[in-house]
Amino acid sequence: MLLEGSSKSIGGEQSSDSDSALNTTISSRGEANVELETPSKSNNEKAYVQQLETSRIRLAQLEQELQRARSQGIFMGGGATGPNISSGASMFDMEYSKWLDDDQRQICELRTALQAHLGDGELRIIVDAYIAHYDHIFLLKGVAAKSDLFHLLTGIWASPAERGFLWLGGFRPSDLIKMLIAQLDPLTQQQIVGIYSLQQSSQQAEEALSQALEQLKQSLIETIATGSVNDGMHHMAIALGKLANLESFVYQADNLRQQTIHQLHRILTIRQAARCFMMIGEYYGRLRALSSLWASRPRETMMADDNSCQTTSELQMIQASQHHFSNMR
Repeated sequence: MLLEGSSKSIGGEQSSDSDSALNTTISSRGEANVELETPSKSNNEKAYVQQLETSRIRLAQLEQELQRARSQGIFMGGGATGPNISSGASMFDMEYSKWLDDDQRQICELRTALQAHLGDGELRIIVDAYIAHYDHIFLLKGVAAKSDLFHLLTGIWASPAERGFLWLGGFRPSDLIKMLIAQLDPLTQQQIVGIYSLQQSSQQAEEALSQALEQLKQSLIETIATGSVNDGMHHMAIALGKLANLESFVYQADNLRQQTIHQLHRILTIRQAARCFMMIGEYYGRLRALSSLWASRPRETMMADDNSCQTTSELQMIQASQHHFSNMR
């Protein structure tokens, strides 16, 4: 019941923000937007629809490959992927790796387009392709959540630095907006109001989901803890039912993330949106680079740091002992 309430609250806030952001954008552009549909606009829409259709086709292929892998026992019980990873997790990891490669390519396209000062029509095609690119990863995550929910939640597929900021299997929309606000100047007053409103509604939705998740965890703990030897299986069946609700939480969190990307697209001008999505891609690229640097630190430095900490701790213990015995005299 609480989960349903959270979902309705989130949906309502997103719908309200969508209308507000759209009205803001229309108002800021004035009469320039009141025009007949041009062939260029029609081509842009066709390109976006084509991107979505390509994602759907690839998603259908992925689901077929996943079913075939399950039936053949591929990726299970050892091999290069490890003994504890499921076929669904392996498929998602491979697809996510391809998505990251495509992400780098699209970020380069955005950067090149901005540096070349392309017209709004050409730039809109590239931005719409990037939106479809993000829609695709949410489709992939939806399949992964049904196949191996905990693989998605734990963030094993992400770099170590990214995992430190994960919330329900992905980024926190409010944190992303906070990072972007300082980078998107200059903004009109209406855009500032729209973005801050989006940040506030996103934060409220995150808090509602987090609170509902904590209540689900507490309920799950109580269900498992109160089980006895005689009715243990009955309690486990109840616990499994509650655990299945986690999938709904991940779906709602991803829906919030996806809507945030689309809302930013609506609030900003096409050139601002291109800069915005380029900055998002570069930010997560830096986090992944930071993970690589962290993992490749020289072992000598790490051992020296460990020895230094150990020596300091031992010295503090000796000093404390000496002080203790001097007081006893």
